[in-house]
This record gives sequence, C-alpha cells and structure tokens, in this order.
Amino acid sequence: MAMQDLTPLLSQPGTSIAIIGATDRPGKYGGIIYRDMKAKGFPVLAVNPYRSTVDGDECWPSVKVLPETPTIAVFVIPAKRGLDVLAECAEAGIENIWIQPGAFSADLQTALEQGDFNWIANACVMVRARVAAV
Repeated sequence: MAMQDLTPLLSQPGTSIAIIGATDRPGKYGGIIYRDMKAKGFPVLAVNPYRSTVDGDECWPSVKVLPETPTIAVFVIPAKRGLDVLAECAEAGIENIWIQPGAFSADLQTALEQGDFNWIANACVMVRARVAAV
C-alpha cells in the first residue's frame, strides 16, 4: 500500500500506541516520544528487547508479546532493524505503522508497500499529535 496520513487516528478515542525503541536514556527520541505521548494521555506500550521498564512502566521485548494489539506502532529504531520489527508487526496483526524520521529506509518502504499496512514515514508523531485532539 502507498503511504497515507495516520494523523486522524491520533484523535480517535482509545487509540493506543506501541513505541518501538522506547527507553529511559536521556536525550534519546525513544524515551522523549514515549513520555510525550504518555503525557498527552495516550495509552502507550513500551517495546525494547534490552529493557524491562521504561518511565516506570512495563516494557516488552517484542510487539509479538504485547498484552493487546496497539492501534499504531511507532518505529524509533535504526532503519536496519525496521524490517525485522515490521515482520513481527505483521505476525502480531498490527496494521498501522508510523516510521519516525531517521528510522526509514528504501528497503523498509518496499516492505511496507508490499505488505498489508497503513503507514506514514518521516513525520514526527509528537508534532502531529499536537494538532490532533485526544
């Protein structure tokens, strides 16, 4: 599928967001985005195979083991890991993929276009959430 704007999902009640690459490391976008979306009132799920908690919340090693299927998976990971995580999203039934700036690649674009995903790339979810009413 072609890229599309997922911003309207941010104004729908009950939208939950998995932050792939969530972290407590200061200055890292995975943590900044996690805390920002949490502060905006979104139900957020931290995903990072190297952490057990993020911001005091449980963190899961993979989207495949999340307790619920999130509305959106936000990729805040190196582009080279994106293909593996995208395959996990497909297995987990996650259809809406948001690729943060710096996490996108041509290979990932090809996989997104060939898969059954609604997706957006190179758009910051924090910026888009500012204009969406939660």
